[in-house]
Amino acid sequence: MSSLSRPALLIIDIQVGLLHGPEAPHAGAETLVNINRLSQAARSADLPVLAVRHTGPAGSPIAAGSPLWQLAPELVVGDADRVFDKQRPSAFHGTGLDGWLKEDGVQTLIVAGMKTQYCIDTTCRAAADLGYAVVLVSDAHTCMDTPQLTATQIIAHHNATLAGPFVRLMSSDELCEALSHPLQPS
Repeated sequence: MSSLSRPALLIIDIQVGLLHGPEAPHAGAETLVNINRLSQAARSADLPVLAVRHTGPAGSPIAAGSPLWQLAPELVVGDADRVFDKQRPSAFHGTGLDGWLKEDGVQTLIVAGMKTQYCIDTTCRAAADLGYAVVLVSDAHTCMDTPQLTATQIIAHHNATLAGPFVRLMSSDELCEALSHPLQPS
């Protein structure tokens, strides 16, 4: 297995209102199982795990503190995991994410969560622009159908579009295996 240099796992927007809202995400339960497996593998390897919540404006269904804004109860969050909030599609915009990653010496950012065409896409591109090696977990990000495309088409399109110039695609199985055999720090 090729190396993952100083990785961290970023879980994006696995919130009650997105996972259990009026529009069910494609393969939501399977995606969550893969994310929880990854986070357990990352914790076992003593790697940083970060979970971010999208925060809407006051009065919106996902306003800070609202029931739909909360992380989904099925998402396993460890005591040492960093949970933070964002207000834009990029998990870097207006947050301390870049600083936290630099403090921890992170070089590779593993990205999973919701929604593929918004926050996943934007965060992957931003991370690549900031110099991180980005791994998009091919079977651990999801979204809902739109009038134009099914969620399956959106996910496949983004996996294909982002792979190469912005991310390295890996499955949750490949990553769990790689995280169980981490590189020695360089």
